[in-house]
Amino acid sequence: MVCKFAKVCKLKSIGVFSSEIPNLHHLHKPICNEAPLSENSSEEFTCNDQKVHPQPIDVPSKDDFCADLEIMKKIFDAVSALKLAYLQLQQAHIPYDPQKIVAADDWFVAELEKLCNFKREYKEKQCRKAHFNAARSDLLVDEIVAKEALLGKLKSQNSAKDSEILRLRQELQDLEMGNKNLTEKIKQISLEKRKASILSVTKFQDVFKDASKSIHDFAKPLISLMKASGWDLDRVANSIENAAVYSKRRDKKYAFEAYIARRMFHEVALTSYDVSDIMKFDDPIDALMENPDSDFAKFCQAKYLLLVHPKMEESFFGNLDHRRFIMSGKHPRTQFYQLFAKMAKWVWVLLGSAVSVDTDATLFSVNRGSMFSSLYMESVEEEKESAILSDEERATYKVQFMITPGFRNGQMLLKSRVYISQHPSS
Repeated sequence: MVCKFAKVCKLKSIGVFSSEIPNLHHLHKPICNEAPLSENSSEEFTCNDQKVHPQPIDVPSKDDFCADLEIMKKIFDAVSALKLAYLQLQQAHIPYDPQKIVAADDWFVAELEKLCNFKREYKEKQCRKAHFNAARSDLLVDEIVAKEALLGKLKSQNSAKDSEILRLRQELQDLEMGNKNLTEKIKQISLEKRKASILSVTKFQDVFKDASKSIHDFAKPLISLMKASGWDLDRVANSIENAAVYSKRRDKKYAFEAYIARRMFHEVALTSYDVSDIMKFDDPIDALMENPDSDFAKFCQAKYLLLVHPKMEESFFGNLDHRRFIMSGKHPRTQFYQLFAKMAKWVWVLLGSAVSVDTDATLFSVNRGSMFSSLYMESVEEEKESAILSDEERATYKVQFMITPGFRNGQMLLKSRVYISQHPSS
């Protein structure tokens, strides 16, 4: 644009001699050498003996746009000043005034030089931008090469994963087929067990022993957890069975068994129900997982909340996660709860199978202070001692507390387990 304007504004001498005006050579000084511009924007043009190449179009940012707008304002101001200088130069010729011509010529040349400076600054800016774009292009190329290498690595890993998935799918199909065969076998075994599910008196006695043993087994970890949590076991035993007389200090463990049995048999009724669904599982947790809404699951929930006090559970584990989990209808697979579920299973089977053997089955208990009777009672001490007490010796013993209740089933009588101690004055 500057060169075009200079071409239009090309000056000619109109009678002013160099000897008369020293600075006249400015009027004919070549400011811009240009080649004619064609309609094709890709052609080159020259200014101050420098080639200028067209630059690729780049979308400017907001800041660049504001800067370019400010430069354009300056260019327009310089063009306007150039026009005024040229007008003043023409006016200096008519009437002819050498001094004014020289002044106007100096002004015109200065404004033209200012436009050339704008052009030079623009070229330098374009060169810097070209160098910056080249450097950024090199960085992008390096990044693309790195990304392509990573992509190849990921494709290789993906192929390996696909092969692993195919292998695992085949393995899963084989396992599903094996599980299907095992399920069919289990169903057949279950049907055979149900056909022979009627409990005999002997089986009921075995269930009673298993229930008593499970209560004893659950008392061990309960006492261990209390001891580890800093509980005073003597104080706890005295609070369970107040004023009980123990032959040995270690016999206080039976008070904990009595506490467990009292909670498990609290407000229970002897009703007939099918226990085969529970008996087919070796682990009662599996039965709870298969049918979490069963009567057995509700029994476990109620008895756990009754047996394990919140303060007791918090001191054992530091939280109440077991209680919250069970209250939500779920059953944790912890070692503590597995022992509880095993005990609950045998108590549940014992209560459900009693009426199945005899519809007139009853459950009886023994009060504290009762005289020991070998007909209705069984001493836990005699279970471990080889010597059997004589009738005269038993007469000096009194029941301190009952551990598990007894059952009368037709002609069969399952004795109540009690803890006794000797009272010489009796």
